[in-house]
Amino acid sequence: MSTSDIVFQIRARYDQLSATEQKVADAVLADLAFAAGATINALAERAGVSIATISRFAKVAGCDDVRDLKLRLAQAGAIGARFLADAAEDNVFYNRICAEVEDALHQSLAHFSEAQFRAAAKLIDKARMTYVAGFGGASTMLGDETQFRLARLGYPVAACHDPVLLRMFAATLSERDVLLVLSVSGVTPELLDIADIARQYGARLVVISAPDSPLAERADVLLPFHVDETDFIYKPSASRYGMMLVIDVLATELALLHKEHSKEMLRRLKFVLDDYRGGGDQRMPLGD
Repeated sequence: MSTSDIVFQIRARYDQLSATEQKVADAVLADLAFAAGATINALAERAGVSIATISRFAKVAGCDDVRDLKLRLAQAGAIGARFLADAAEDNVFYNRICAEVEDALHQSLAHFSEAQFRAAAKLIDKARMTYVAGFGGASTMLGDETQFRLARLGYPVAACHDPVLLRMFAATLSERDVLLVLSVSGVTPELLDIADIARQYGARLVVISAPDSPLAERADVLLPFHVDETDFIYKPSASRYGMMLVIDVLATELALLHKEHSKEMLRRLKFVLDDYRGGGDQRMPLGD
C-alpha cells in the first residue's frame, strides 16, 4: 500500500482546522524535520498550543496518534527540502538550464571507461537480438532513442517499455541475446526482476545506470552515469542528457567496429531520405 502523503493531507484540511490546530499545521509545515523529531512538548511549545491540541491535530490529519504523525512527517521530509521550501524567483533561467546540461554531461563523462564501452559494443555486435528496456520518462524516451541509434546501423534491436511484455521477452532470451537496460536510479523493482529473468536464461546484460545500484550489480557490462540534481526543481531533469551521452558514445563505438558496413548503412539512409524529401542539404541529419 502506498504511504499517505501527510503534507497534502494537512494542506487539504487546513481550512477545516481550528485556530489552534492551524498553529500546529503552520509549525509542522514550516519545519518537517523538527516536527518529525521533536517531543510532543517541544512541538507544542513551538506552535504555542497545548499538548492536547497536538494529539487532536494528529487525529484530524488522518493519523492514528502523534507517533504515527511523526513517522509520516519523517517520510515526507525524506524527499528533500527543495520540494517543500519556497523557491527564489528566477526570471532568467535559460543560461541556468544550459549550464546544468553541461554539468550533467561532464559528470557523466567522468565515469566513462573506454574498455567498458568497447566490451558493451562487442556484446551487442555479436548478439542475435538486443532488447532495450526502460521505464519512466527519460528511460522510456531514451530506450526508443537507443533503438533508433542501433537500427540505423543494421543491428537487430527492439525497445520495450511494458513490464509484462518485457518479462515475456526476457523468458525467450538465451546466451546469444543481450538485454540493454536503462535506469537513472537502478532500483526499479520491475527492471530488477526482468534482469534476473534474462540472466536466468543466459542472456548478457548491458546496463546504463547509476553505479553501485542493485541494477548495476546485475550487469555483465556496466556503463555508469551519475548526475546530481539541483535545487531548481521546475525544469526537466538534466540526468537524461547524461544518459543520452552514454547512448551516443555506445552507438559510435558500434559504428566504428565495422566502419565500411556502417558507412554503407548510413549511405542508404541518406539515399532513401533524400529521395523521400525530394533532395536535401548534405549536412541534414540522417532521420534524427
